[in-house]
Amino acid sequence: MKQQFYPKGPFMRIKRLIINRLVGLGLLVVGALASCSAPTAFMPVPTPNPWPDDYSAVSSMDHYTQWGTYNVHDPACKKIGDTYYMYSTDAIFAENRKEAEEKGVPLGFIQVRKSKDLVHWDFAGWAFPEIPAPAVEWVHSQADGKGATNIWAPFIMPYQGIYRLYYCVSAFGKNTSYIGMAESDSPEGPWTQKGCVVKTGKGDAMNAIDPSVIEDPKTGKWWMHYGSYFGGLFCVELNPQTGLTMQPDDHGHLIARRANYRRDNLEAPDIMYHPVLDKYYLFTSYDPLMTTYNVRVAYSDTPEGAFLDFYGEDIKDTTNNVPILTAPYRFENHPGWAGTAHCGIIDAGGGRYFMAHQGRLSPQNQLMDLHVREMFFTENGWPVVSPERYAGTEPRSFTKEDLIGEWEIIRIMEPPLERSLEAGQILWGEGDLRKGEQALSTRITFKADGTAGDAGWDFNIKKQLLNIKTPQEDINNLIIFAGHDWENETETVLFTGLDAKGHSVWGKRIK
Repeated sequence: MKQQFYPKGPFMRIKRLIINRLVGLGLLVVGALASCSAPTAFMPVPTPNPWPDDYSAVSSMDHYTQWGTYNVHDPACKKIGDTYYMYSTDAIFAENRKEAEEKGVPLGFIQVRKSKDLVHWDFAGWAFPEIPAPAVEWVHSQADGKGATNIWAPFIMPYQGIYRLYYCVSAFGKNTSYIGMAESDSPEGPWTQKGCVVKTGKGDAMNAIDPSVIEDPKTGKWWMHYGSYFGGLFCVELNPQTGLTMQPDDHGHLIARRANYRRDNLEAPDIMYHPVLDKYYLFTSYDPLMTTYNVRVAYSDTPEGAFLDFYGEDIKDTTNNVPILTAPYRFENHPGWAGTAHCGIIDAGGGRYFMAHQGRLSPQNQLMDLHVREMFFTENGWPVVSPERYAGTEPRSFTKEDLIGEWEIIRIMEPPLERSLEAGQILWGEGDLRKGEQALSTRITFKADGTAGDAGWDFNIKKQLLNIKTPQEDINNLIIFAGHDWENETETVLFTGLDAKGHSVWGKRIK
């Protein structure tokens, strides 16, 4: 089956660019390089997970210093010097503010974490001691005195030695919202409020939540992407000197939307620029955050769009777009995950990228764990992510013999749209996944003769790319790399890539 990526071929030079860049820098972007020394025969190596998934035992308020990878919702992360700083919505499982006050726990707003390795995280407290008064006043004035009980979806942006922290305050289920910005000379604060960036209310088409800011390296212009199921996602130009909109009260222009904003949820834009591919990638989240939340991606030549999907369609045309990168899934020996979206892209330097997002531990889907997945780029220029969370595995190359053995494979599919939603979210009491809403793994054995049951497989050792040919389809150019098998607590061989319809395909060798 011929894959349909870009009908007019705007990525024809990507393969050459990637190869030239990799050879020049010795980086791992599309698999490991053939120039690496030949490895010895590989077998999965037992390695304990760095932390458990179930954190109910440390969920009470007095254990907050142990929340390094727990209670993470809507993460945004930047590498500053040799440290990764992460900011997230102040969503807490088993939150009890009365208990916190009694025990002297300094609860605040916008959770802050830091890490040296993207694996071990220290909980650094909260950015703000209170919700900024102008945000509360605006939301209450537009929502009959309701809302403004929390701060959502922060985003950090450095500028000439200072740090700008964008955030949003809203009334749930309404487009009564306020995106504000604060500044500090340290990524750990303290923060000084600088004012409103965008605010929305009665009569506005859009919703001022979920900010993501990027600088165009060619022009120096700043752009903020934001929005939700109310009207879609928008892009507005910012003034780099102030961090606020270039024009007062400017809401920007539409960049993405879905057909039925109440049922077909769309939110959480995050944008990155890839300097080798010279493309901008816009990551978005579909569907209800507690259950079938999933990540999609589109690309553009400019930060302000238009953004195109896997089939070259503009993502503001209301089509349900692909590629789809993450969605609820379950490998063997684990209850699985839901809510795998609202991502933040991390530039780790040296050509390596990662995606951070929440994962809700099934089957109850209440505990919110941090997932950090390594990101790769396919030969056709699409970002894809690891099937497993990052645990510090060193890059290495593999031989065909290393792939021989038993594998678990998952196809990330679009969740069925059968739920009754309100304002893009599930109704109370419907937080469990239903049948067909969680992608399950299947087993396949790669044999030395190039067969795998009724399928065939081959491995390009130079490019570290795997091809699987089944009677129904060919799945080509799957990226092979080393990684941590979280469910089995081993180091093993992984693959990731896209099928011909833009669905992620994940695999890991288990024996």
